Amino acid sequence: MKHVPRKRFGQNFLQDQSIIHKIIECINPQRNQNIVEIGPGLAALTKPLIESLDKLTVVELDRDIIEFLKKNFTPEQLTIVEGDALKINFAEFGDVRVVGNLPYNISTPILFHLSQFVNVRNMVFMLQKEVVERICAKPNISDYGKLSIMLQYKFKCRYLLDVPPESFYPAPKVDSAIVSLTPRTDYDYSQVNEEKLNLVVSKAFNQRRKTISNSLKGLISAEQLQSLGVDASLRAENIAIDDFIKISELL
Repeated sequence: MKHVPRKRFGQNFLQDQSIIHKIIECINPQRNQNIVEIGPGLAALTKPLIESLDKLTVVELDRDIIEFLKKNFTPEQLTIVEGDALKINFAEFGDVRVVGNLPYNISTPILFHLSQFVNVRNMVFMLQKEVVERICAKPNISDYGKLSIMLQYKFKCRYLLDVPPESFYPAPKVDSAIVSLTPRTDYDYSQVNEEKLNLVVSKAFNQRRKTISNSLKGLISAEQLQSLGVDASLRAENIAIDDFIKISELL
């Protein structure tokens, strides 16, 4: 099938077999696992995943690709969910791992959508390298920000692999990388009020060059910060995730 990549779907198709093999190693699919692949495209990952699994489910929006998948795989091998991943209720899949080469233009909304489902046991995605660096960033570096905090408070995030542009057709203008996100088990993150945490983090990083006491003025006082053991003279990028959670608990 000669499929013309569609810009509106953010389509860039993997074609480097050595990279595909490395990505499958990163995913490490096990025979009895329930895995959903978002955006299978021309089956670069789909085919080796099917070879390792009893059955695979894919989520795809492009009707031409759906027809391609139906012609190349049997219903016993592949369940095709036609639709937008942002509108899919992933709770319906039970305990599930979610993988894929996400369209870069909607990758962050998809990550936050998936983060709401407690049945998602692990995610392994190819994203724009810059986004992966921000997801995995630690305090005290410029990449550390809202994306880092709002995902890391729930997930253990691991930067796994770089993927160069020439691995795709058409070659994107940016580098890519593989990231793994696994729900944290070291504490009960369900007790964190996500709405309050999001408010604090958004306000802090909207003015990231200011001190935390200035950027949170009107929300939290310098005295309250000090009572938590947070240095009010630090900037947002210097504040640990645990401290942002403590601040949010005062609201």
